[in-house]
Amino acid sequence: GGLYYLLMVGEVPTLEQAMDVEAEWAKRADVPDYVFEMIKSMPADTHPMTLLSQAVLALQNGSKFFKGYHAGMKKDTYWDPALEDSMDLTARLPVIAAFIYRYKYFGDGTHPKYSADLDYGENFAKMMGVQDQKGYAELARLYFILHSDHESGNVSAHTMHLVGSALSDPYLSFSAALNGLAGPLHGLANQECLG
Repeated sequence: GGLYYLLMVGEVPTLEQAMDVEAEWAKRADVPDYVFEMIKSMPADTHPMTLLSQAVLALQNGSKFFKGYHAGMKKDTYWDPALEDSMDLTARLPVIAAFIYRYKYFGDGTHPKYSADLDYGENFAKMMGVQDQKGYAELARLYFILHSDHESGNVSAHTMHLVGSALSDPYLSFSAALNGLAGPLHGLANQECLG
């Protein structure tokens, strides 16, 4: 929560401010059942990045920015529903990613639950079902911090900015970024090197 606060506000948060972000994510982390059902309906050999992108697109029907724009909101208020969508999406991503991992590689179709008692990294470790949850939570936190500085020159960051410049909502923009990240000369290259 602290890193998100720093990136959004530009100031290092107090512990209370960081925990407020964590609490807000816990309130927003519920993923509709239809998203899980859509993932389960896909062919077994569907790439996890494709599943993640589709799940993000499936959530787009709840976009506050999309609804506000089409209801005629003023330009100077665009930031508010875009922030709301971003908070909702950020809260739901670890739930969806953990589900995809467990379903695809272990056949576990149970829906992960985000816990208000754990931080983002701990939640991800718990939902992934790893044995060393404490160690994995530390690794996840480090990974999230390192990847938060994703300069604007790479495919996924550039794509998200470009799609967003057309006033596409955060769901559409993030899905586009995921599709760029899935390319073998970008994020998928990491998987090929490690595989």
